[in-house]
Amino acid sequence: MKTFKIHLIRHGLTDGNLKQQYIGVTDLPLTGAGVAQLKQLKSEMDYPKVDKVYSSPMLRCRQTANILYPAKDIQLVDKLREIDFGEFEGKTANELEANPAYADWAAGRISAAPGGEDNTEFAKRLCVGLNEIVRDMMASGAEHAAVIMHGGAIMMLLASCAVPRKSMVEWTCPAGSGFSLLVTPSLYHSSGVVEVVGYV
Repeated sequence: MKTFKIHLIRHGLTDGNLKQQYIGVTDLPLTGAGVAQLKQLKSEMDYPKVDKVYSSPMLRCRQTANILYPAKDIQLVDKLREIDFGEFEGKTANELEANPAYADWAAGRISAAPGGEDNTEFAKRLCVGLNEIVRDMMASGAEHAAVIMHGGAIMMLLASCAVPRKSMVEWTCPAGSGFSLLVTPSLYHSSGVVEVVGYV
């Protein structure tokens, strides 16, 4: 049985990244500097050659996919969207430091920002999105794929289903970078586990 290779790549820089804001549902574009950085990375390193490219539907991810893989059609996967930060959307940690709900959320005492998406539901949604990709690859015969996602989504997805087991913060990656996964169908279908085998 085939083994599938999937490369999770974080989108380029947005204004929200530069301001260190919590940006989930806000559909920000890449900044000019973000576009330039991706083009420089592309010229300096070999991004993985892939059969298919999947992406979150958010503009920042679609723009990144088109820069890194301009010759490929982009297949959008709605379940790969970033988490909804609710009342914390668009704010920075400094702006929220006096908010008791933020202190509880940041410490893990509550699993959702007020009005936002629950972390457990976010993780489930991402795992379903990955499953959609794996099934599509199997059906189409694709063996290598790139998936353009959000930094927080990559962290949550890998903390939920990847080996080696690590905490979310240990799966942090810079813009335009990410992780390469091996998906062995027998292991994946029996346990939902994928193996991280390298960096993009």
